[in-house]
Amino acid sequence: MTALADLHAAVRSAASAVADGAEGAAPDKASLERPKQADHGDFATNAAMVLTKALKRPPRDIAADLAQRLQDDLGDHVERVDIAGPGFLNVVLADAWFTAALAGVLAAGDGFGAGGADPVRDVNVEFVSANPTGPLHVGHTRNAAYGDALARILELRGHRVSREYYVNDYGTQVVKFGESVQARARGEEVPQDGYQGDYVAEIAAEIPGAADADPSELALAAVELMRSRAEASLRRFGVEMDTWFSERSLHEPAGDARVEAAFARLEEQGRTFRQDGALWLRTTEFGDDKDRVLERSTGEHTYFASDVAYYLDKLDRGFDLLIDVWGADHHGYMGRIHAVVDAFGGRREDFELLIMQFVQLRNGDDLTAMSKRRGTLVTLDDLVDAIGVDAARWYLLARSHDTQVELDLAAAREQSRENPVYYVQYAHARIASVLREQGEERVAAALAAVGTLDGVALHASERDLVKAVLDFPAVVAEAEERRAPHRIATYATELAQQFSAFYRDCSVKNAEPEELRSFRIALCVAAKATLARSLGLLGVSAPQEM
Repeated sequence: MTALADLHAAVRSAASAVADGAEGAAPDKASLERPKQADHGDFATNAAMVLTKALKRPPRDIAADLAQRLQDDLGDHVERVDIAGPGFLNVVLADAWFTAALAGVLAAGDGFGAGGADPVRDVNVEFVSANPTGPLHVGHTRNAAYGDALARILELRGHRVSREYYVNDYGTQVVKFGESVQARARGEEVPQDGYQGDYVAEIAAEIPGAADADPSELALAAVELMRSRAEASLRRFGVEMDTWFSERSLHEPAGDARVEAAFARLEEQGRTFRQDGALWLRTTEFGDDKDRVLERSTGEHTYFASDVAYYLDKLDRGFDLLIDVWGADHHGYMGRIHAVVDAFGGRREDFELLIMQFVQLRNGDDLTAMSKRRGTLVTLDDLVDAIGVDAARWYLLARSHDTQVELDLAAAREQSRENPVYYVQYAHARIASVLREQGEERVAAALAAVGTLDGVALHASERDLVKAVLDFPAVVAEAEERRAPHRIATYATELAQQFSAFYRDCSVKNAEPEELRSFRIALCVAAKATLARSLGLLGVSAPQEM
């Protein structure tokens, strides 16, 4: 429990006591929010309004009872409770509450903001999963940043997370890629509908004897090289996959021919039918707009056949929750995949499809010059070379995944407060500098003394920074619930702004008496740790110096 959670519990407890079991009363619905105007107190609650109907009393009368109850329950942690408007309560907390709250944050250490998942689940997050016939581009990069940040948030909340990349190493596109590599190895033009780009020639040069190799073996070797390149690019970007799942393994006898096994299970359930020699799955039974072909009349499996076997395999692996992060061009696939999960007995609430939106890059001329080697293709590595991992991840995560991102390279490279990632990192580095100036022994003494102010009044900026730090657990919980890593970026910016106000208004070096200096040092420690955790959830570094 954090200080904020305790305060909210006190409000609900007071509401429950005032309701005294009245029928229809809902004290648990009493909210606790930060007022938009600073002169309305530290926190506000609608508890009296929630009880009005059940108690059949004027809300201001109920508010008076609640205010007295809160004063009694919170004791010296509350300065006063004001009644505002039709019956809202504005709670003004005493400095003792802020010192106790800070002490609680520091005592929690790395556990501050962690845990809280109920229930704890085994979660599979599949993301990126780009075809291994080309390098990872900027769109894949956004997918990588989002999927990894979401996994980090889920892990902090206490879930057990497996990151997975589905490798499309089977089918027509692999054959065409192999043919394109062999053509380049022979110094020839690629076949019609083949793969262009200098990277194809690079792959050909890396495979000994590519010009005369068996086409099918060459295709597999080329795809594996591309997969290895993708793995290296993702690792450079701070993303480590737990599983690289091969589509080919679903079709090979060594993998128990899992496609055929999936077909058999669906046939046992009466989910499939034959028409014009083709095998179909009745996806319309589960809300899809039309039934889908699994096997053509020629006996060739469709791409959808692999999907069917893959999702059966996922379900059989026993995950409690499946989360797929898809590109913007995959909307049309959602219905059929939901149908597959339903057909195999999965629950829709345990399977989520999240669709990423496109990335637009500004300063297009600069990008084209940067990417001559690959034509107009802007890869993950190109982007990292241009602006670095930290800026790339921040800018790709700062907006909700379901909105389009416009990434301005010039702004991302700028080292000023106008660049949000630089601004947040600079705040962290500035706190580190403040603490270095104090020295390890003085910092240790301050942490040991936190919570003892002996009547020294806190500045408004100190109080606001404590409240900003305390928001972290709720923001993480919201980011998990909404699948919204961008909330962490917004929070980190706001926390950095609150620290900047504190740094402007409250000297640490010259603070007197020593109790106040200790409080400010301890507050710097808490703010620094919370900024670092926020940046870490985004996969962005927290530098000690800048």
